[in-house]
Amino acid sequence: MKEIGKVITVTSRKGGVGKTTTLLNLAGIYNNLGKKVVILDFDLYTNSIAISLNLNINKTILTLITDISNNKFTVFQDYVSSYNENIDVLASVKDPRQVNLINLKYIEQIINLARFNYDVVLIDTSHIFIDLNVLIYDNSNTILNIISNDPIDLTNTKSFINIVSDINFPDLRILLNESINLEDKYFSLYDIGEFLEYPLRYKLGKNYFIKVIDKYVMEGKILTIAYFNKESKEYKKLENIALDLLLERSKDGK
Repeated sequence: MKEIGKVITVTSRKGGVGKTTTLLNLAGIYNNLGKKVVILDFDLYTNSIAISLNLNINKTILTLITDISNNKFTVFQDYVSSYNENIDVLASVKDPRQVNLINLKYIEQIINLARFNYDVVLIDTSHIFIDLNVLIYDNSNTILNIISNDPIDLTNTKSFINIVSDINFPDLRILLNESINLEDKYFSLYDIGEFLEYPLRYKLGKNYFIKVIDKYVMEGKILTIAYFNKESKEYKKLENIALDLLLERSKDGK
């Protein structure tokens, strides 16, 4: 019997913290490990995954939902766009005006279709706390929340931690990304941990700042496939994070 895939939702409490870049780097790691990966782009107002990967999109999440609701659904793979032999993408809507056409009652079904067809399901979300995201969290194995060293971000993250605790979600992990704003370091790691009252599971330091990242985005390349030396300590750290995310954790993070 085939094991169902692990569902990892990557989210944040503000924009510009490297959420989508982190998700794509994880996809690249899993690709390099030979795992079949699908990215569900539920950050519906940006369509950032398809843009970042230079994908030519024919079908979207809305196409899939429309076909399911009209009993025209075939197989899940008919609705995804392939990046390479291991990475597929279920693209967001092309026009933000179509977001209101997304029927939330099909979200769980879509995630289940993905987990039964892939080893790893990576879900990109918006940083806004909306009903769609709550449904996604409820149907995920792990939530990876990306934060920056920013007071507003940390305040919003603390509220998010409390909300996740209230809904009894068992596996929330926090990643501090210090490679976004190199000049901003308002708080020490100790200060952040004390303020959040929740462990920082992972940290990406300033050595992950990449000056030429726009070049790779323009070419539709994933950094962990096309940029990082797989023997470098930077790559190995990302690989360790990716592998650790596949492991189950209890609510207290152990």
